[in-house]
Amino acid sequence: MEGYNLEDSKVLSLYIADAFTKYPFSGNSAAVCLLPFDYEIGNDAKHKIASEMNLSETAFVKIIKQEDSFQTGKRFSLDWFTPLCQVPLCGHATLASAAVLFTVHENISEVLEFETVSGILKAKKLPKNQIEIDLPAYNSNKVNGKYDKIIKAVVKNLPVEDAVMSSSKKLLIRLCDTVTRKELEAIKVNDAELLSLDKDIMGVIVTLKGSGKDSLDEEGNAYDFISRYFAPWFGISEDPVTGSAHSVLAPFWSNILNKKSLYARQCSPRGGELHIELQENRVCMSGNAVVVFKGQIYIYKLYCLL
Repeated sequence: MEGYNLEDSKVLSLYIADAFTKYPFSGNSAAVCLLPFDYEIGNDAKHKIASEMNLSETAFVKIIKQEDSFQTGKRFSLDWFTPLCQVPLCGHATLASAAVLFTVHENISEVLEFETVSGILKAKKLPKNQIEIDLPAYNSNKVNGKYDKIIKAVVKNLPVEDAVMSSSKKLLIRLCDTVTRKELEAIKVNDAELLSLDKDIMGVIVTLKGSGKDSLDEEGNAYDFISRYFAPWFGISEDPVTGSAHSVLAPFWSNILNKKSLYARQCSPRGGELHIELQENRVCMSGNAVVVFKGQIYIYKLYCLL
């Protein structure tokens, strides 16, 4: 291969983990790339890797203390990239990163800390192979008709109970309680249409209050609410299970249902489940994650500088 050879490359460990699920090939997939202490790559190179992986998110976990390892370290830096750009928060890729450190590298810490652009995020071991992550809680305000065209484009003729915009720029649409889960799952969006209507929002959440047999998990436990999430603005037509969306959904439904502990399902074709605890201005959400791929990626010297 003219111009490139393996001798001029750095080999990095790369994983794929399915988050917010007990089962392989469901939930939300994230790639996790591990960066040693003494190795730097720029954001452009991270973006190229994320584009190569072509998953909704690729996480980059880096050792920040020279004496640490992926087995012994407690605090790491963490960045998230979609195929299009860097994002300020990603819950499922944080869960996936913690799962790689806990299960593959057998990290000895009970709680991991990640330095991110959204502050320090924690990941805690729980029983039954669950992991709890700690994310910011985002409040929302009514939109008063400003986003009517986007709402119509997403939910078509389904009746809408409420629509709010979060401080994280996610539009949340609550459907009326008469809407069924089947109708929620049947929603189809046109990415080009949404992109033509608004350039400033981060994503659209469509949610429905849990009700009846439509809202039970496989063990018969009832969901408090269900949802779907669309983010073509970041190259993600539909995100299968979204931690950052539940940072908006948790305070929204907590106010309506008057409860701090919530159980939710995101009803994408892959689907996933989240246990949520709202604590002041934080959202603690827990779930399972399954590592499904372990490999290596070659980073050529050219891209170390990007």
